[in-house]
Amino acid sequence: MASVSLRRIMASSISSSYCQFGLKNRVVGVPRVPRRSFVVSASNFANENREFVIVGGGNAAGYAARTFVEHGMADGRLCIVSKEAFAPYERPALTKGYLFPLDKKPARLPGFHTCVGAGGDRQDPEWYQKHGIEVLYKDPVVSFDSNAQTVVTSSGKTIKYGSLIISTGAVSSRFPEKIGGDLPGVHYIRDVADADSLISSLQNAKKVAIIGGGYIGMEVAAAATGWNLDTTIIFPEDHIMSRLFTPSIAHRYEELYQSKGVKMMKGSLIEKLEAGTDGRVARVLLKNGTVVEADTVIVGIGAKPAVSPFGAVGLNSAVGGIQVDSLFRTSVPGIFAIGDVAAFPLKIYNRMTRVEHVDHARKSAQHCVKTLLTAHTEPYDYLPYFYSRVFEYEGSTRKVWWQFYGDNVGETVEIGNFDLKIATFWIDSDSRLKGVFLESGTSEEFALLPQLARSQPIVDKAKLKSVSTVEDALEIARSSL
Repeated sequence: MASVSLRRIMASSISSSYCQFGLKNRVVGVPRVPRRSFVVSASNFANENREFVIVGGGNAAGYAARTFVEHGMADGRLCIVSKEAFAPYERPALTKGYLFPLDKKPARLPGFHTCVGAGGDRQDPEWYQKHGIEVLYKDPVVSFDSNAQTVVTSSGKTIKYGSLIISTGAVSSRFPEKIGGDLPGVHYIRDVADADSLISSLQNAKKVAIIGGGYIGMEVAAAATGWNLDTTIIFPEDHIMSRLFTPSIAHRYEELYQSKGVKMMKGSLIEKLEAGTDGRVARVLLKNGTVVEADTVIVGIGAKPAVSPFGAVGLNSAVGGIQVDSLFRTSVPGIFAIGDVAAFPLKIYNRMTRVEHVDHARKSAQHCVKTLLTAHTEPYDYLPYFYSRVFEYEGSTRKVWWQFYGDNVGETVEIGNFDLKIATFWIDSDSRLKGVFLESGTSEEFALLPQLARSQPIVDKAKLKSVSTVEDALEIARSSL
């Protein structure tokens, strides 16, 4: 069965778009000195000079801070400027566990502060204070001057930097106000404040409409089942998670959701959201004339890189975001970009991409800071990885956890029974394994997936198709390494 390329998950561009920023020859070899010299402040931040400034307070910023600490370069040197009211946290928790009702043990801060998602210390506000890291909360950067090496925050504070790391992430795509995108009861999820607002609605909701059949749609719908709400997912594609799932994989998940009472409206386009007499959203009007009643609407239609006010450092028009090389250096000396906002060369598949994922946020932050602080010159060699965990609330009868590594190109071979576990392998015309998907695997089985996707071994498709269990299929793939 043919599958849609992962390029629909991580948009690519030809190498010429990389060259146009003058970065091609800066990927490997002896790098220029990334830090620009100036007099920095003492550890008590007596003046406005900072040796290192991170703009953005998301997950990537948290992992960057940890890497600075590991290199002994944080105390009195590092400042994080954030629009958030909280210290960096593991953002996936917002749709995977934060939305559960109180009787089903929801995730709450400080429980999921960075870096607990990767087995590190819980970096609560006290952690930053302990390590001498200044964090400016609720004070985003509104302008910057690369010549003067300064950023200005919304409160009017001017900060001079030696090296600047842009970690501004992405913002939710929104419906226009003219079609009801800003009505009370219409929600977008990007931060804790968004999630808190949604929980307030869910506590009184009766009918919930979720617009979008991707990660947000699936994860929020799974959480809504914990509230026993009338839930409908509306999306324009033929099946859920169309950027990754084959029709066969999608069908299995759709059946699971429907068994839990979730309704699906496929191939549906939104005309507008309408308010009731109280001014709150009351219904979703589809272009085919169908009306879906809903007192709470969650819009999960993607996100856009938050490049403002840093567009002058160089943008990638094909994949969006700020253009960087494989060491996360922008076209401006001393300025780096990491996480969701960075457009970087995907070495393993030789194309440009931008990844909105917690795994990349962590790894890009670590790679960038290591480059900045040491003679590290190894290019970033990221392996695409996606996962989801849903229905994990207290009392759930079917917890779901899948992982995917690699590239979803080529013919697919699907093995297994969804009631137990399933695996799907993407194999190209040269019989090389390009990508692998596994649902409900063991820790050992999940650990095998990145080895297979990175090695891209030649596998015997006929032999793979002949087995009936996931365990046998994975053993065949393992033996091909």
